[in-house]
Amino acid sequence: MPKQNSSNGIFVSLARLTSFPYRQYRLVVALAFLLSLGLVGTAAATSSSTNYTVTETQFGSGSSLHDCSTNYCAKTSAGDITSGNASSSNYSAQFGANTTEEPLLEVIVTGGNQDMGVLNPTSTGTAVSTIKVRSYLSNGYVMQIAGAVPSQGTHTLTALTTPTTSHQGAEQFGINLMDNSSPNIGADPVHVPSDTTSFGTVADDYSTADLFKYTDGDIIAQSDASSSETDFTMSMIINVSNVTPGGRYSGTFSAVVVPIY
Repeated sequence: MPKQNSSNGIFVSLARLTSFPYRQYRLVVALAFLLSLGLVGTAAATSSSTNYTVTETQFGSGSSLHDCSTNYCAKTSAGDITSGNASSSNYSAQFGANTTEEPLLEVIVTGGNQDMGVLNPTSTGTAVSTIKVRSYLSNGYVMQIAGAVPSQGTHTLTALTTPTTSHQGAEQFGINLMDNSSPNIGADPVHVPSDTTSFGTVADDYSTADLFKYTDGDIIAQSDASSSETDFTMSMIINVSNVTPGGRYSGTFSAVVVPIY
């Protein structure tokens, strides 16, 4: 631990956002009616090249939920008549031969323990963490931020209770989930693999570049439907004033993601 400067040094360290992959199992009752008329055929043939010959090869459809060797397992599917997903205001469904009926919520946080060093009224302390969320067979999710504003025991930094720009020389603590230019940190949400399958969005108070806010327990992001991965980048700022007491300031924050059914 660095020694405190005699000249009112302000040390700030932020503890790691902790999370873990989380699977939640529920009894899900869904009624799906699908009428499909058609003919699926197979073909047998002899295929050959200059060096190889394959006889009685069959072409058709098939799938498996559990193909395993000694070291690897995989889901396989070829020629499914129907695949994909569908949803209404109350229900969602997955179509295809290798889908599973088990709901899944997965949260991965990167960023770790971060040390902002010694701050002064002419600089802004920053930290960035990435929160990746994926939700399967649900009606979406909400993500909250939880944790006490950094303090050094007798003094707690001033949290921004409304979206506010960063001002050096004014005591401020806040976050957002956007690509900022002042200070130059962060990134907009990234939908993986695309906007057509990933639906995570940022809550209004945290969705404007260069405006920061922090309230313990606030919902900072959500999805209104079952969603593939959305990567959120959380940007955090700290500004101190000439009268901010010196000391080592620290805080621990968690991303809390709750599925909706």
